[in-house]
Amino acid sequence: MVSLSTAQHPHPHTVIGMPLQLLPASAQAFAPRSAPTIVLNAKVEPWLTQTLKRINKIKRPLNSVPQHFRCLTETLGGPAAIWQLASLMLPKAPDSELRKDSNPLIEALFNFQLIHVEAYVVHIDMVSQHEVAFKLTPETIESLVDYHKDIYSVDSSSSTWSWPEKETQVKKMQDEFVQAANRFVFRTGVRALEGLEEEGAGELLDGRSEDVKSSILNLFQPLLPPPPRIVDVFHPAPILPNSTIAGGWWAPAQQLAPPPPPPPQPVPMDSWKVLPSTPSPTATSCSDSQSNALWQDMNHMGAVQLPSPTPSYSQPFSSASAQCYSSPECFAPIPVMPFPSMLPTNCGTDMGMGGYSDFGWSQTNFAPQYATTV
Repeated sequence: MVSLSTAQHPHPHTVIGMPLQLLPASAQAFAPRSAPTIVLNAKVEPWLTQTLKRINKIKRPLNSVPQHFRCLTETLGGPAAIWQLASLMLPKAPDSELRKDSNPLIEALFNFQLIHVEAYVVHIDMVSQHEVAFKLTPETIESLVDYHKDIYSVDSSSSTWSWPEKETQVKKMQDEFVQAANRFVFRTGVRALEGLEEEGAGELLDGRSEDVKSSILNLFQPLLPPPPRIVDVFHPAPILPNSTIAGGWWAPAQQLAPPPPPPPQPVPMDSWKVLPSTPSPTATSCSDSQSNALWQDMNHMGAVQLPSPTPSYSQPFSSASAQCYSSPECFAPIPVMPFPSMLPTNCGTDMGMGGYSDFGWSQTNFAPQYATTV
């Protein structure tokens, strides 16, 4: 490993054989340009020797490490040693002011611009890190800052909702971008020096320009609105579901209530089991067979020929009344009254015609038609 004192070379920042962990002062933000810091190994790589011989118009000896060091310092420290790292295609105006056209070529010509990302070499390390570092030129930084302020910030502000501190947040975002653009340093492999050209200019090869584009675009941070404030959440009372049933907004509550039980139905009874009131003493003296036949005939005739009685007035049924009144009581059915001609004539004459006239019956109307032979 070879080390040279500052007296042996004109630039004190150029040291050979000393591995640097930090970038030089010229790589800091807002620092003026100065000669690059170069760290070479005891043995120079053959590809570096071939590159330096290619770019030098005047043949100069490159047989030792100090000769390589001197050639690199003079070549990369000159004012013309500007490298073009990448080219960015960015809008010329905010999105609301861009020209709309069906031809995409016309839109590209009128709405977009190319910003060339130019830089200069500030550090070369061929011992420990094996890298080369580039710092953006002041002209490139100014172009990026103007685009961020006049176009990017306007689009970001128009695409977010308004809040009280929005203008302050936009201003803060612009200031942070200015700091980030001035601090930006692109590091890549030392073999990038193979793109070196005459007078120290150069261009990145092997797809390194895509890495520069990605790094530059990462400097454009989005405008984020403030997070929502944490407040106490009060859970309101549950709201009943909507219902299409008429009757006002109490209808859903009625739906949730269980339906009232149906009123008990009277127990069905066979017609032959329904007997009239206690018969007269004269009817009890008849035989059992005649009595059974008599009551069976009465049931059949009462069910077929007697007209239905006039229904009495009843309250119309409604859902409200069904819920307010209790179920009706069960009443025994009204016994069927016998006709005068159905009674046997040989079982006594205690019931005269006067008894039947009270019910509006006449023996002359029913006796010949419904007489029963005993």
